[in-house]
Amino acid sequence: FEQLYLAVAGLPVSCSRVLPGVVLRRDFAAYCPASGDLRTLLVTQPLRATLMGPGIEFVVSSEVQYGASLCWVSRRTEAVMKHLQSNDIKLLLSSMKQEEEVIYYAKLYGVSVVECLSEEEVALICEITGVSPYTPSGDNLHGEITETAVATFCQPLLLGSKRYVHVGFTSMCAFQPHCVILCGPVDAVNEQHAAALQGAFTMLQQLFKSVDL
Repeated sequence: FEQLYLAVAGLPVSCSRVLPGVVLRRDFAAYCPASGDLRTLLVTQPLRATLMGPGIEFVVSSEVQYGASLCWVSRRTEAVMKHLQSNDIKLLLSSMKQEEEVIYYAKLYGVSVVECLSEEEVALICEITGVSPYTPSGDNLHGEITETAVATFCQPLLLGSKRYVHVGFTSMCAFQPHCVILCGPVDAVNEQHAAALQGAFTMLQQLFKSVDL
């Protein structure tokens, strides 16, 4: 329930409503409008190429070598984002804050990015879509990416003075998520309404469980 409602203070209660899909509590790091179904990738790792790995130490012996290393990292990062574009990825959802280089190439190749998702948001997306987070591999930038979900829409949502991301997923199960937008003059009113709503849902769950038994 915590991931399927959003409280907005400073608006009349009459502005409360139910929206299909999920409202992510973040703004876009990069927004590239696109129509139709959007292939979506979920990641929990940085996409910027790195010169080091577990048990590997990288030593720079000159300024020229350092500059060459940065150029290599930039080219590899661009190759990763170009690989996403070649697989028709239009939306990237990340639990990590990605480097500015990733955001730059995402805008260049038409990929919207939402970053810093919570563990709960990642778990909810996995439950809805049935996909697992994608693990990028620098050794294979030509194969098909299969760990993708489908978003039917993805757009900015302005509530009060804050911007959020409103996204609808094609669900792989009977669960069709909707998000409750609770509006009220102050936070305390919204908290009361949220507690009452959660209590009502809990009661209905218990009722239907008894009927099933």
